[in-house]
Amino acid sequence: VQLQASGGGSVQAGGSLRLSCAASGDTIRDFAMAWFRQAPGKEREFVAALNANGGMRSYADSVTGRFRITRDNDQNMVYLQMIRLKVDDMAVYYCAADRQGWVTRRDFDYDIWGQGTQVTVSS
Repeated sequence: VQLQASGGGSVQAGGSLRLSCAASGDTIRDFAMAWFRQAPGKEREFVAALNANGGMRSYADSVTGRFRITRDNDQNMVYLQMIRLKVDDMAVYYCAADRQGWVTRRDFDYDIWGQGTQVTVSS
């Protein structure tokens, strides 16, 4: 399975973006999926994750209430809707898959990673 993130861009604080993660090569319907992000000079951090059927979600405290992770297993897609963006949200965002299906916040649990997409938020 290959993952490709897209949808990043430049927005002003308070704006919105929708990131997409397209999977190819095989179905991701049994995988847990997640978004992580990494800002310059900082470690990669967990953003959001959801299980195979989308019924269980987990969010970082910093994005709860502003970000929403969803998936479309028929389209082999995962999304991250981001609203009320803050300057602190600026980072490269990565989608990742855990073939074991566990929703975790630990990046080492995810064994498939896509290339990132840049999100820039200006004040």
